[in-house]
Amino acid sequence: MPDQTALITGATSGLGAGFARHLAAEGYDLVLVARNHERLAETAAELADRHGITATPLAADLSTDEGCSAVEERLRDESHPVDLLINNAGFSLNTPFVRSTLEGERRLLRVNVEAVMRLTLAALPGMVHRGRGDVINVSSVAGFFAAMPGSTYPATKAWVTNFSQSIALSVRRKGVRVMALCPGYVRTEFHSRAGIDMSRIPNWLWLDVDTVVREGLEDLRRGVVVSVPSWRYRFVVALGRFAPLRLQERVARDTRGR
Repeated sequence: MPDQTALITGATSGLGAGFARHLAAEGYDLVLVARNHERLAETAAELADRHGITATPLAADLSTDEGCSAVEERLRDESHPVDLLINNAGFSLNTPFVRSTLEGERRLLRVNVEAVMRLTLAALPGMVHRGRGDVINVSSVAGFFAAMPGSTYPATKAWVTNFSQSIALSVRRKGVRVMALCPGYVRTEFHSRAGIDMSRIPNWLWLDVDTVVREGLEDLRRGVVVSVPSWRYRFVVALGRFAPLRLQERVARDTRGR
């Protein structure tokens, strides 16, 4: 893949790190975004040495205006255009809504929703002008259901999926692809960082990072707008969309099994 650059948020762990490894192996130059500069620098140096690509660390906290602005500035730099944007950064709160705080909920919305919107908006005009470019917004199967009682995380992911579908329709004739990637449970640091006990989730529901990354990129390149990796979760989503609301309410559980 000659002379291509990908910018990945949340790039030092989980799906972000998986995308970074996969794209570096394909020959992409990388701009890696996360909060921890030391960890970013180590990841960038390792990928550059292993694959002979350029990997640039960009430390930014996407819950802040300053952090988003720094990444927006890089995305708008047409002297070094970004060909693929992966909005992967996101988190969940291990607190029921009625015991949550306004600041915690605002931070969730700033990272999971506002940052996705801002960075997509920063990247798309240049892509449309060049007549090519790709955006992957990492969403979740959780966005299809109210399956985590008392959590606003599924609502943020429902927004990401619908936003991606709408924007994809507006730019596809310009040679630009936008896709929502909606995995189920993936073995990453995501839940442990949030302090969520996942011990009750059966093994068959878990996906590995490399499978999700590979299937996601394959779907993007086939022109898929909403990608749900694994037949297991495609079946869950298809079944859930037709299930009566009362049945959905009866089987709904949060990620702690309550």
